[in-house]
Amino acid sequence: MAAGAAARRDPEPEPVPAAGEKRILCVGLVCLDIITVVPAYPAEDTDTRCVSQRWQRGGNASNSCTVLALLGAPCAFMGSLAPGHAGDFIAADFQRRGVDVTHVAWQPHGDVPCACCIVSTASGSRTIMLYDTNLPDVTARDFEQVDLSQYKWIHWEARNAAEQAAMMRRVERHNRARPAAERVRTSVEVEKPREELLPLMGLGHVVFISKDLARHFGYRSAPEALRGLRGRVQPGATLICAWAEEGADAVGPDGELVHSDAFPPETLVDTLGAGDTFNAAVIFALSAGRSLQDALTFGCQIAGRKCGIQGFDGIV
Repeated sequence: MAAGAAARRDPEPEPVPAAGEKRILCVGLVCLDIITVVPAYPAEDTDTRCVSQRWQRGGNASNSCTVLALLGAPCAFMGSLAPGHAGDFIAADFQRRGVDVTHVAWQPHGDVPCACCIVSTASGSRTIMLYDTNLPDVTARDFEQVDLSQYKWIHWEARNAAEQAAMMRRVERHNRARPAAERVRTSVEVEKPREELLPLMGLGHVVFISKDLARHFGYRSAPEALRGLRGRVQPGATLICAWAEEGADAVGPDGELVHSDAFPPETLVDTLGAGDTFNAAVIFALSAGRSLQDALTFGCQIAGRKCGIQGFDGIV
């Protein structure tokens, strides 16, 4: 086992996409989700039976790769894993989905993060308890190994902000030396209301902010949050905020507010990963040259489909 894991950590040449075809890279967390589906959320200190239980590859950036692959976009994941049963399960699932893992950093020390998720069939709610372990995140030095010419879009899930800022500045330098057609577009999701993550909002071409982040700043709606936080993004950037059943709003480079209603399923089944699905679908549409309005609507549509099924199979 140890020898096999060590071999996986050896550098490998980056696969070359088909002629003229560039990939989307997602940088961030991958974890093991242990998902327990229950008829209704249990009361504390009770003993009950569940409807089902499964292992699923999780993590925001990881889930977005799953959705991108299902939508037909060539994509890759960059994040940390550790040798062992959980790491092997996750690596095999990436492979099953056709997600490139050349830039996964197999860490010699630490454990794969694990999330215990309770999904209620009565409400469709998901309750997540994450054990974010001692596994180091990927660094700017790891990112130096990425051949930027192979990618048309790179998305970051905000985590280790200083290292990720250095990664994003490397892309900026790359873009300044290239014609517009060869530049890499960037996006960042700032979900957690942690002060050290906020400067990343000023580095992405597209910035996704969460409802939780907006509420942390005292905003009561997506349009209000966009107006209040637009000054934190760079000139010409797009700021996007999804607001669950209220749909999603965005402000593009022209300053115009764009809105899409939500597309709820007939029966709410499973909201775990709905935000990651929305982000991926928006990136997919924007990277294909669709308008901000079309991308926002597409994101809400695909996220709505995801909420009507367990897991991700069946969103397209």
